[in-house]
Amino acid sequence: MWLRFLAFPLALLAGLLAAGLFVAGLVVALAYPNLPSLDTLTDYQPKVPLRVYTIEGELIGEFGEERRVLVDIQDVPPALTNAIVATEDERFFQHSGVDYIGVARAAYANLLTGGRRQGASTITMQVARNFFLSSEKTLTRKLYEVLLALKIENNLTKDQILGLYINQIYLGQRAYGFASAAQTYFGKPLDKLTLGESAMLAALPKAPSSYNPVANPQRAKQRQVYVLRRMRELGYITQEDFEKASEAPIVTRKAAEATYAVRAEFVAEMVRQAVYEQYPDDAYSRGFRVYTTIRKADQEAAVKAVREGLMQYDRRLGYRGPEAFVDLPDKATEADYEEALAEYDDDDDLRVALVLAASRREVKMVLKSGDEVAVSGDGLRFAAPSLQRVAAQRRIRRGAIVRVRALDAKHWEVVQLPEAEAAFISIDTTDGAVRSLVGGFQFYRNKFNHATQAWRQPGSAFKPFIYSAALERGFTAATVVPDGPIAIEADVTGSQRWEPNNFDGKFEGPMRLRTALAKSKNMVSIRILDAIGLKYAQDYVTRFGFDPERHPPYLTMALGSGTVTAWQMARAYAVFSNGGYLLQPYFIHKIVDDRGNPLGEARPQRAGDESLRVIDTRNAFIMDSLLQDVARVGTAARAASLGRKDVAGKTGTTNEFIDAWFAGYIPSLVGVAWVGYDRPQTLGRNQTGGLVALPIWVGYMQQVQKGVPEMQRIVPDGVVTAETYALEAGETKQLPEYFYSEFVPKDDTPPFPLLPVFEPPPDEAMTPEGGLPTWLTPPPAPPPASSPVPPPGTG
Repeated sequence: MWLRFLAFPLALLAGLLAAGLFVAGLVVALAYPNLPSLDTLTDYQPKVPLRVYTIEGELIGEFGEERRVLVDIQDVPPALTNAIVATEDERFFQHSGVDYIGVARAAYANLLTGGRRQGASTITMQVARNFFLSSEKTLTRKLYEVLLALKIENNLTKDQILGLYINQIYLGQRAYGFASAAQTYFGKPLDKLTLGESAMLAALPKAPSSYNPVANPQRAKQRQVYVLRRMRELGYITQEDFEKASEAPIVTRKAAEATYAVRAEFVAEMVRQAVYEQYPDDAYSRGFRVYTTIRKADQEAAVKAVREGLMQYDRRLGYRGPEAFVDLPDKATEADYEEALAEYDDDDDLRVALVLAASRREVKMVLKSGDEVAVSGDGLRFAAPSLQRVAAQRRIRRGAIVRVRALDAKHWEVVQLPEAEAAFISIDTTDGAVRSLVGGFQFYRNKFNHATQAWRQPGSAFKPFIYSAALERGFTAATVVPDGPIAIEADVTGSQRWEPNNFDGKFEGPMRLRTALAKSKNMVSIRILDAIGLKYAQDYVTRFGFDPERHPPYLTMALGSGTVTAWQMARAYAVFSNGGYLLQPYFIHKIVDDRGNPLGEARPQRAGDESLRVIDTRNAFIMDSLLQDVARVGTAARAASLGRKDVAGKTGTTNEFIDAWFAGYIPSLVGVAWVGYDRPQTLGRNQTGGLVALPIWVGYMQQVQKGVPEMQRIVPDGVVTAETYALEAGETKQLPEYFYSEFVPKDDTPPFPLLPVFEPPPDEAMTPEGGLPTWLTPPPAPPPASSPVPPPGTG
C-alpha cells in the first residue's frame, strides 16, 4: 500500500533528476566549445615589472602595477608547496580538477544564501578564475569555472597548474605570486623561507588584506597556526615542527624603502624615466631588467656620507624641538599610541617616537614598533634646551613626536631630521660611468633630485675653469696678480656700486696664481677674468659642458655666480683628472628582457679618444697640480686626512653661505658634494664648503679609495719646470713651477710679473696696453723695503 504512495514522488524525483542531467548535459555541450583557449596558460606571459639593479646585480628598484618574480616549480621549496596544498586543496594531486563534494557543498550554499557565499575551490579552479573569470559568486560563473578546470586538467600537468598558481595568485601589497610575496613581506627568496614564513604566505590567498602580516600581524599569526595544524594533520610536518614554527617570531619588512639591499632610489627613478621614454607601452609589464653603472660599495658609502654629513651640520645648528604634538589620554592604550604615530614613518635609523613622560633627567617614549624606551644622560644632551623652560612648541613633553637613534642595544639619543638638503655624485673619470648618486637626504620625503635637477650657484668651486682659461691666454701658475680692493661704480654696473671682498675680509697684496687658488682669493679671480676677457671666458667654460646662457659675461662669473648642477660639476672636474677629455656621464650599463635577451648595452667613449679632447693635456696637468695644492694646504686641506698625495679639488661657498660645495677627485674617480636648502637661505655664518660639503666627500672617499693605489702624474710633453721667485709672507722664496714651454719667464723679465704679456681680443681690450683697467688697479702703495716688486698696477 505504502509503495503506491511513494511511487509518484519517486517517479517525479527521477524525472526531475533526468531532466536536470539532460539540461546540465545540454549546457555543458553548448558551453564547452565556447570556453576560452588555453593559450594564455600554455604561453604564460604575465605582467612582470621593470627591475633596476646595481652593476653587480643587487636590486635597487622595481616599477609596475604588479610585483612579480617568476619562479619554476622545481625551485619552489617543498615546505611551501605542502603548505599551499594543505590549506587550499588537500586532494590536489588526486582529483581531476574538481572536488565534486566541495562543488556540491558550494552550490547548496549559494542556493540557500542567494549567491553571497561560496565553498572551497580547488587550485585548478582558482587558476581558471584568476586567468579567465571574474570573482562574482554566481552559479553561472561557478559552472564555467568547473568546465575550465576540467579543460585545464586535460591539457596541463599538475606541476604546470601548480606553477601557474604559485606565480599568478595575488597576495597583497601589489605582490603577485609567492616569490614576490616572499620578497615583499620578508625580504628573502623562496629558498630562504622558514617553515613558519612559508605557512604565513600560504595563508594569504584566502584573504590577502585580512591576513597581511604587516598590517594585521595578530590575525596573520592565527591563520598561520591554522595552516601549520593542517600540515601536521596531513602528515607534512611533525608535532615538533608544528610547535617550533608556531612559537617562532615572524619578522616582516615594514617600510617600502627597506625592501632593497642598496638605497639608490634616485638612480632607480632616473632609470624608470629613461626606460619609459624608450618603451612607453611596455616599460612596466615586459619584465625589463636594467643593470646600472652604480657600484654597491660606492652607493652605500655615498648614502652614509650624505646622511652623516647632513646630520653633523644640522647638529651644529641646535635642536629645534619636537616634530609635532598629539593629545594623549591619561590612560592611553597601545591603540592610542598606534593612532598617534600612524602618520609618521621611521627614516632608516632615525626612529619616530611618542613621548610618554619627560623630565630633565629622563624621557620615556614608545616607538612605532610598540617598544618602550627611555633616554637619559648623554642621549639627552642635544635636546637638553627643550627640556628646560622654553616655549610650549619647542618643549619635549608628553604627547610630543620626536626622533631617536640607537647608540647601542640599550642606549638611545634624541636626534632630529635635518631641514637642509644635500647631493652627491661620483663618476669614473676614464669613461663617465656613474658610480654613486644621492639626490637628497631621503627619497620618500623629498623626491626632487638635487644631483641632477638643482641649479645652484657654484661659488668658488667654479674658479678653476677661469684659471684654466687664463693658462690658455698666457698666464702661468707663477703669474703674480694683486689681491687688493676693487670697486665698480654704479654708472659702470648699471645698478649699484659693487665692492667685492675676500671671504676673510683681508687683502694680502701681490701673489702667485697657485697661492691665490689655494686661498680662494676673490680679488685675484676677478682680475684674471677681466684680463682674459668676459666673452672669451664664457665661451671657454662650455668646453667643460657648461651652458653659456647660465653664465652671463659679467665679472661675477669669476666668483661662481652662474648656475650649475652637481652632475655638470662632476663631468667638468673629470676633465682635469683624465688629462683633458670631456666625457658624457652615463648610468645604464645594459638592459635585458625578462628572458635575459639583451636589448641594449652602453658603449661609452673613453678618455684617450682625441675626439673628446677639450683642453690641452698641459693645461689639465698644471690645473691638477694647482688643485692638489688646494687639497694639501688650501681651503680643502681637510682632504689631506685621506693620506694620499694624488687628491685634488676645490671648495665653493656662495654669498651669505647659501650653497656649500666640494668638487674633487683622485685620478680614477671624481666626486661632487653639495649642501643647501630647497628654498635658498643661509646655512649659517662660516658654514663653508670646506666645513659642510667637504666632510661628505671625505666620508665617501675614505671607504671607496681603500686598496686603490696612488697614481703619480707624468709630466706631459711641452711642460717644463723652472725656478721662480715669489714673495710669500713678506719673504722672497725660490720655488720650482710648471710652465708651458712657450711661456717660461725670460731672464730679462721682472721676477714678479703682475700680468702676462698677451694680445687681448680686439673687441675686449680693456686698456690700450692690454693690462688691467684703471678701475681694477688698487690704490698705489709702496712695495715692501725688501722687495723689488713695483707698486700694484704698474707692472
